[in-house]
Amino acid sequence: MRRPPLSVGFLVALLAAATFGMSGAFVKPLLESGWSPVAAVTVRALTGGIVLLPFALFAVRGRWRAVWRGRWRILGMATIGVAGTQVLYFAAIQRIAVSTAILVEYLAPILLVAFVWVRSRRTPKPVVLVGSVVAVAGLVLVVSPSGDQPFDAIGLALAIAAMVGCAVFYVIAARPSDGLPPVALACGGLLIGGLALAAVGATGLLPFTVRLTDVALLGTAVPWWVPVLVVGVFATAIAYASSITATEILGSRLASFTGLLEVVAATLYAWLLLGESLQPLQLLGGVLILGGIALVRAEKADRALTEPGPLPEAGAPEPRDVPSHSTTPVGPARGSESPRT
Repeated sequence: MRRPPLSVGFLVALLAAATFGMSGAFVKPLLESGWSPVAAVTVRALTGGIVLLPFALFAVRGRWRAVWRGRWRILGMATIGVAGTQVLYFAAIQRIAVSTAILVEYLAPILLVAFVWVRSRRTPKPVVLVGSVVAVAGLVLVVSPSGDQPFDAIGLALAIAAMVGCAVFYVIAARPSDGLPPVALACGGLLIGGLALAAVGATGLLPFTVRLTDVALLGTAVPWWVPVLVVGVFATAIAYASSITATEILGSRLASFTGLLEVVAATLYAWLLLGESLQPLQLLGGVLILGGIALVRAEKADRALTEPGPLPEAGAPEPRDVPSHSTTPVGPARGSESPRT
């Protein structure tokens, strides 16, 4: 099966960024009305998973062996990509500034570049290094981190852990599908991740509070289920499905850089829906992010190194990425289970 062109991957990634960015503007009213972060993430994940369920069943159409082969990928997406990363991020913003936490988390692309550098012992091409610096500089301007917050080592550690989880999300999403449709991976990850968070909340390890009252949104009071549906359908179901699809096409590193546009989208939504003004430096930051992505996009030859698997032989041609129908294992060990997970 031929992999779609990169241009298609970028369009899908733009959809993912546009929908993922909606979550903050619509979840914030829930949190301000008394919802706990764990409860908000749980309801978000379960709503998104339920919305995707009929599409996932249609996409699978009885090919349950593909689901079984992808069980470790689904579990990884559920525990790290859905539950772990979101809980760590919300825990971080309870101790440090939101802008600081999101800046640290979205350094995940740089972590992936560094990982490839160390793993392959090959210095990234100058265009990748320059693109990384430009994108991070733009991200700093967009989120405008505040310098008046006291240093909190625990909060910073939680944000760094969320950054690692974000990077792992892109690696998991970029793995060869081996017949598992992206919508099935997204659905399984959301449902299992949501149930895991509900179980954690039931134990009392983390606060789990839900307020079924009206919330303030767009200058008026609306039922609590309005932001829940918006976040569940758009910022979760569509966002996760499109993000996984885009990452399978683009690869983990390029998709993670494109994912920086989520910060730009979130800023725009906050401006439109919450009245948070955009500063000229933030607009400049968005331009720099786009420029950094363009620089990384210009480098194609070494992208196969971003994905786990054997490195190309010296002098051998370096493919754009591992084909989506590859059967490279991604589980505990080769031979320890049926075909790749």
